[in-house]
Amino acid sequence: MKEPYLSFLHEASRFIPQDRIYTDELRRLAWGTDAGFYRLIPQIIIRSENENEVAELLRLADKLNLPVTFRAAGTSLSGQAISDSILIVAGKHWEQYSISPDGSQITLQPGIVGQRVNQLLAPYGRKFAPDPASVKSAMVGGIVMNNASGMNCGTHANSDRVMLSARIVLADGTVLDTGDPVSRASFEVTHRDFIRTICHLRDSIHANEHLRERIRYKYAIKNVTGLNLLPLITFDDPFDIIAHLMVGSEGTLAFLSQVTMRTEYDYPCKASAMVYFTDIREACRAVVAMKKLKGTEDEWIVKGAELLDYKSLSSVNDPVYHKYKGEAADPSGLTAVLTETKARTPEELKANIATIEQTLSAFRTYIPVHFTDNPAEYGQFWAIRSGIFPSVGGTRQPGTTCLIEDVAFHIEDLPEATADLQQLIARHGYDDACIYGHALEGNYHFIVNQSFATQAEVDRYAALMEDVKTLVVDKYDGSLKAEHGTGRNMAPYVRYEWGDEAFEVMKAVKHLFDPKGLLNPGVIFNDDPKCHLKHFKPLPMMATSYNQQAASDEQAARSLSLISKVDRCIECGFCEVNCLSCGFTLSSRQRIVIQRELARLRQEGDNPERLALLEKQYRYLGNQTCAGDGLCSMSCPMGINTGDLTHLVRQHLLPPDSQGYKLGNYAARHFAGIKNTLRPVLTLADTAHAVLGTAAMSKLTRGMHNLLGIPQWTPAMPKAYKMKHEERKMENSQKAEENEASLKVVYFPSCINQTMGLARKSPVEQALVNKMVALLHKAGYEVIFPKNMEKLCCGTIWESKGMMDIADRKTRELEEALWEASRQGRYPVLCDQSPCLHRMRETIRRMKLYEPAEFIYTFLRPRLVFKPIDRPVALHITCSMRKMGLADMLVALARLCSTQVFVPEEVGCCGFAGDRGFTHPELNAYALRKLRPQIEERNIQIGYSNSRTCEIGLTTNSGIPYVSIAYLVDECTVPLTQS
Repeated sequence: MKEPYLSFLHEASRFIPQDRIYTDELRRLAWGTDAGFYRLIPQIIIRSENENEVAELLRLADKLNLPVTFRAAGTSLSGQAISDSILIVAGKHWEQYSISPDGSQITLQPGIVGQRVNQLLAPYGRKFAPDPASVKSAMVGGIVMNNASGMNCGTHANSDRVMLSARIVLADGTVLDTGDPVSRASFEVTHRDFIRTICHLRDSIHANEHLRERIRYKYAIKNVTGLNLLPLITFDDPFDIIAHLMVGSEGTLAFLSQVTMRTEYDYPCKASAMVYFTDIREACRAVVAMKKLKGTEDEWIVKGAELLDYKSLSSVNDPVYHKYKGEAADPSGLTAVLTETKARTPEELKANIATIEQTLSAFRTYIPVHFTDNPAEYGQFWAIRSGIFPSVGGTRQPGTTCLIEDVAFHIEDLPEATADLQQLIARHGYDDACIYGHALEGNYHFIVNQSFATQAEVDRYAALMEDVKTLVVDKYDGSLKAEHGTGRNMAPYVRYEWGDEAFEVMKAVKHLFDPKGLLNPGVIFNDDPKCHLKHFKPLPMMATSYNQQAASDEQAARSLSLISKVDRCIECGFCEVNCLSCGFTLSSRQRIVIQRELARLRQEGDNPERLALLEKQYRYLGNQTCAGDGLCSMSCPMGINTGDLTHLVRQHLLPPDSQGYKLGNYAARHFAGIKNTLRPVLTLADTAHAVLGTAAMSKLTRGMHNLLGIPQWTPAMPKAYKMKHEERKMENSQKAEENEASLKVVYFPSCINQTMGLARKSPVEQALVNKMVALLHKAGYEVIFPKNMEKLCCGTIWESKGMMDIADRKTRELEEALWEASRQGRYPVLCDQSPCLHRMRETIRRMKLYEPAEFIYTFLRPRLVFKPIDRPVALHITCSMRKMGLADMLVALARLCSTQVFVPEEVGCCGFAGDRGFTHPELNAYALRKLRPQIEERNIQIGYSNSRTCEIGLTTNSGIPYVSIAYLVDECTVPLTQS
């Protein structure tokens, strides 16, 4: 690292802890990647925590003349949040908010995810007005600073229209809160020339009728090309102008530390229809007609109209498309318009639908128009709409990237402009491209799968963009960027779209806010006409990297299948909202970024030093602190499970001839003995706890963990447990076998629950195995245990270590034992550990398998009488339950037992991950960092879940005991016969 970065680093380390400053090779690469198709590698990354830190960092950068770029979630698509200098991240630590009593206003820090804002506003019947497609992952800072919008907010409810005030940090470190009279007064004194210049710009535009009307016309549709000039004709107050200039500025003017916005009414009644046309122009003419419809209180009737061309419909296997394809010689005209209307009452909704259907009757539709207000039905329509991007991206050729451009036309030009755009894309040979988007706002996305591997491909893309420029700007005077931001991608075209006069105003605003040009250089303002054709992000193939050391052909095939799926990743970052280590070490997206680079280095073989360095740095940041829970796949548009990738990495590190693999294999073959060895260890730890006390035991074991790396003990550590042989023998008696009319269940206690009993200060008195048997008996079930169950395991232990063949072997052993015990699948099988049951379901198909809450709710509930308690209880939904779609069932079961069930917010995977909570307790603590305050606020004394290891971590980090949901059900029920 060269000067002056060394000086910056030295000074910054005085007020930023070292663990939030990254200069290592691995994290510089990881953070140099966002959702776009460009990449720059920062010199320094700083994870900021508060406004004071950012102000000091900007003062220091200003002093040393070093460029700075800001980043939140990194879901932007046009190269807005990448840097080869200093990258300041404002994400996980920037999540504070406040809501006005009536919910009409909300004040937000930039690191809150958009979907989280909607969750906060839901009790008020309100919502966050901006609605980009990335709202489930994008953060407020990025949404506002890109003026991101989506299917319903249009121009009437984007960030510029609903912003009330902003709190910003200028390039010189000055903090201004435009909603605070004291801050405004101070700024007027210290920055008098700044205010004077803002007023001069405002007045000069007001005096220039041509420019004023030009700005008004350009913003009549969605437009985020260049800086936002609308505030200069909308507001008189200079502080309102300053605040709104932030919207769409992409970090080129100042840092947004807080924003106050109006919220939007969330209509309770909704209906949608997928309307099909056989001609794209006819579809657009219908949209133009629907755009004009108004109802009561002069409100727009149609809230959304999403156009999907024939290739969009084909990509998601739309059934109507396939029907039409079988009937028409040329199916290319088929176009769907997903139309949505909303209302305050069912009567108003019905009237809206009638008006829309009357309007559409004047147009030729392929099938009759049918609106539905059933969420299950219209949810399928919107799933089709949401599935286009991942479907097209997932089918791209290996090594290509999926690019989404977005343009906007004035509504009167929509029919012809849409047809022209479709023909233009086809003319450039993008045969798999599609057009879809927010037709009601004249805003379209078009997806092209693009390679940048050769100059010919780069030239093809350049030619496409030149023709798009000519079509959108010259022919229709539309927007080259409607909602995805200018970035580097469209920077060369800002002056072309706006003209010299408006562009000079933008430059004047940039110079006023950032006179040295240090904030996000190259974005929006870039003198290089070819900047959009440089710094492309490489997407090397990984398909041959992790199957060379596979233990079998089956394992090699599995590895290849997984890696082929990972190769489809477009690095959008949607996975990160469910990644527990995001913000701690690496996120799921960043793990894929690094694995791609490792694959490239292995394949090329010309830089072994860099390869060795990244592999070493990845060991803790990428491998050891990945929980492998797979929740990332639930928010990934393509369902990519980075946890599976981590298992594959671990498999690569444990070839069959390694000592670790041999130890794992030995443990699998002597499993009963291993468990017998573990029990005395648990007893010894419990005895030491009793003798030393909690404080001394904690201090001693913490030191041993830090010094020697032994597993971390916690007060929640259970005592040893072993089910008595006589108890099992009695349950498996011949009497039970002879009574075919009785209810039977095969109960397989997980290895954990066969070995671990209760903690020293547990609020319950029976080990889970005994409690589960008692509860089954209460409901009239006879229990059958599989033979030799001390030796049995589902294989999760070995899977988590990357020993996939051993895991599969253990699963097959278990399957045979359960098949025999269940009389060839005649009886249901219950496992008391949710994660174990998840793996069993993934690998065992020939019998019905149930986890505790599911079995209780499905089979025991009708045979028990529930007597709910008023005591508040906390509920933790495990990753495996979420992936199996059983979260709602667990909540429903708990609500049968208690009138006060609380599911903590923003607590996903607990991070215990089998034994990772013992070996890397810091991961568990980070994952549950938001748990304890919520528990204490509600004065909850006990929590419930359905995974013993998770419950250990939850107990450790919440301050209250967590036990199985079976204990709550047993406490709150009596047999039906006693009711």
